[in-house]
Amino acid sequence: MSLNLQLKIVETFGFKFLHNALSINAFTFPFHLHTHSSLPFPSPPRTHTGPRFRPPTTVFSAVTAEQSPAPPVRMVAVVGHGAASPLKSASWEQVMLHTAKRLKWVDEGYELLVFTDECIVSSGQMSVRLQKELREADMLVIIAVTNKKSVEWINNNSKTTENVICLDSSSDLKNKLGGYDVPSEVRGSIFGSFFGTSQSDKAKESYELVQTVSEAWDRHNSDDIRFCLLVLINAYIRPVPVLNNLRAKGFSTLNCMLRNCGRQVLNCLLDPNCRKALQCLNRCSPVDQVCNYRCIASYESANLEAFSLCVLQKNNCLELEAEVPDKPCVPPMIKFRGQNLSYDMAEDLFVGWLGSLQWSWRVVAGQNPAYDQFPCQYQLFYRGKAKGSFWYEPVFQVKTFEGQMVWRRRKYRVRRGKVPGTFYFSVLDNGVVSNEFWTIVDVAENLSWGLFHYHGAARVAGQSYTGAVLVSPDGAFPTDRERTKIVGALDKCEIKEWELYNVDNCSCIDPPLGIPEGSSLHTIVQIEDPKQRPV
Repeated sequence: MSLNLQLKIVETFGFKFLHNALSINAFTFPFHLHTHSSLPFPSPPRTHTGPRFRPPTTVFSAVTAEQSPAPPVRMVAVVGHGAASPLKSASWEQVMLHTAKRLKWVDEGYELLVFTDECIVSSGQMSVRLQKELREADMLVIIAVTNKKSVEWINNNSKTTENVICLDSSSDLKNKLGGYDVPSEVRGSIFGSFFGTSQSDKAKESYELVQTVSEAWDRHNSDDIRFCLLVLINAYIRPVPVLNNLRAKGFSTLNCMLRNCGRQVLNCLLDPNCRKALQCLNRCSPVDQVCNYRCIASYESANLEAFSLCVLQKNNCLELEAEVPDKPCVPPMIKFRGQNLSYDMAEDLFVGWLGSLQWSWRVVAGQNPAYDQFPCQYQLFYRGKAKGSFWYEPVFQVKTFEGQMVWRRRKYRVRRGKVPGTFYFSVLDNGVVSNEFWTIVDVAENLSWGLFHYHGAARVAGQSYTGAVLVSPDGAFPTDRERTKIVGALDKCEIKEWELYNVDNCSCIDPPLGIPEGSSLHTIVQIEDPKQRPV
């Protein structure tokens, strides 16, 4: 079949469909995902022209911004005193204080001050300070505030604040974006009838933006809470470069695809599984990483891999870039069983229980909201046949959209980092390369648990991410007497215990385990018989 004929079929059969899929989802193939990925941000509404509002960055303005530091972004959060969040009942005060630290990982110029409404009720010095901070704030975020006195005080003292966002709070609170009032939904959320029945393009784009924020907020995890603030900063205060890098390029993307990957596009459209994967992605919210990756894992095929390998990895048709994050800076463990940690010893800790058991470790819980919802996660670490080679193969289950439980397996190449206990991982996942930096944060001397942290990026998908996994030999949470050490290890990663997602390790039947013949395991660390481990 000639290329011209292939392109004609693509044009008639899938042009609009592909455009929608690529405009809405910038593909989310890597296994470790960060919630800030793959969002096609609408341009902020031009009607919002308050003194602090700026339109999204251009290439020229991004370069200029690098040369001259941008002004700080001042945000104030007021939370209901003692109000519990959905994050394992951690207080909203704890959650937002932690969010303030995590915002600094993106930009040191993001300042978030957190108050409880107790200072309003008590009318003390903190109330005076809050009043002062509000006069200088670019954004006020109100969370779980229902006290009538607090509501009245906030409405009276936030009149000059251009951006006021009310979440899970009294419906009497007033919301503003870009200096303009925003109607509140009946339930008290700002994310409802934002522009009424207006059909203007800018109104539609703004509605899409607030819908995106609403969906992310309702997912109730620390990544998405930070993401909501970044979206609003980007739209109403100043550009956030890490978000601008995630935009799909629309028809220029299609031109690149058809020019360079016509055969792969055609094969994907004619393959039921590959076509279902793209249709599935098109239905997912762009911030729903669980949905996005389930689409990929549900409909894996050779044609899907060839499609993404050509469109993304080889030709970068989305014109995206992402770098492996360098924050937070997580130190590796220094000693194990009284000895200085060496490279061989660190690799042995990764190999873990493999040999005594059929796997190295099982994942108990993790911090990444997309990765850690998958049940039955097994880790296989081993030394390869080639001298100095080391490999990592995660095995995990995915519940497909047809309701089936299927096993999936990936294969990472592992290289030693500059310091023992640090490693560089790379994987080709459904046609897209992800590069990751892993750190062995801590491992119990009896190997009853371990904590591994990672930073990663899929450059051509415009995705960067961080996370950590708590592991044990059987997938069960370590005993209470180990909790203090585990919390200390999490602190090194700047992760709170309430951020972790527990992995479902029930019904893990017939996992496809096993390692290549000729592989080797431990060289230094001695592993005890798991049957003799104390309970």
